[in-house]
Amino acid sequence: MEVGFVFPGQGAQQVGMLDELRFAEPILDDRLAVASEVLGFDLGDVIRNGPEERLSQTSITQPALLSTSVALYEIWIARGGVAPAIMAGHSLGEYSAFTAAGSLDFSDAVKLVHERGKLMESAVPRGEGAMAAILGLDDELVLSICREINGIVSPANMNAPGQVVISGESSAIDEATAKCSESGARRSVRLNVSGPFHCDLMAPAAEELKNLLDEVEIKMPNVPVIHNVDASLAVDPSGVRNCLVRQLSAPVRWSECVSAMLSAGATTIVECGPGKVLSGLLRRIDRTARAFSIGGVDELSNALGETE
Repeated sequence: MEVGFVFPGQGAQQVGMLDELRFAEPILDDRLAVASEVLGFDLGDVIRNGPEERLSQTSITQPALLSTSVALYEIWIARGGVAPAIMAGHSLGEYSAFTAAGSLDFSDAVKLVHERGKLMESAVPRGEGAMAAILGLDDELVLSICREINGIVSPANMNAPGQVVISGESSAIDEATAKCSESGARRSVRLNVSGPFHCDLMAPAAEELKNLLDEVEIKMPNVPVIHNVDASLAVDPSGVRNCLVRQLSAPVRWSECVSAMLSAGATTIVECGPGKVLSGLLRRIDRTARAFSIGGVDELSNALGETE
């Protein structure tokens, strides 16, 4: 059996996430202590007690999810879990994957995604950009509609067949969602996010991110990792830097990433982080693969037992 690991991005966070595991697995608090020292505030306290508004700030969400996801991966390995044959992460989760795979030092990664979050928050004035989920419409039709709009709007997350998130200028998003609804979308709804991520409006932030990545040591991963931007495998550190920069303003091709993992031989996918969003998407992408989420004590024990 080949096991693939996937790491979630923004949206998976919630106050009290992984609380069950804190008492059974000291690795979690240990990692949060290191992250707190790097950030200069008590990240563990924000995760445990909120408020939700603060945890949901992009610059807080990103180190919170990276820290908990990497800790969960280390718990899996410490408990004798099957070592993954391949990894991928959704947006921010790509940083978690590279950290778990040894490409990024944990402290460097925490600081990096904290600063990445700040760049994403400040790239576009609040209210001028937006994102929307388009459900039940052919992906190519969504792309075609975006191209027809007079303004910046494009696919941001190609999550699964019939599930696309679009991103861009607020007025262009309104026009695109209306046209998608007219074209038969089951649902077209704006998302409650702090900015228009993974589109051309993030280009200035991507330039700043490049400078930050140039200052960080990146090694080849000890487990193959698939890039969001083109579903290719990481081949060298400079390529990792390049793809992480491009990722900020390019769409996350998640459906292709998962398909690439399965084509590489993975038959079981473990969602390594809070929530079950990616496990749900897997069922829409390929129902033949098994999926496990490991964010709770019972879920972790079950997945460990089923993948021995």
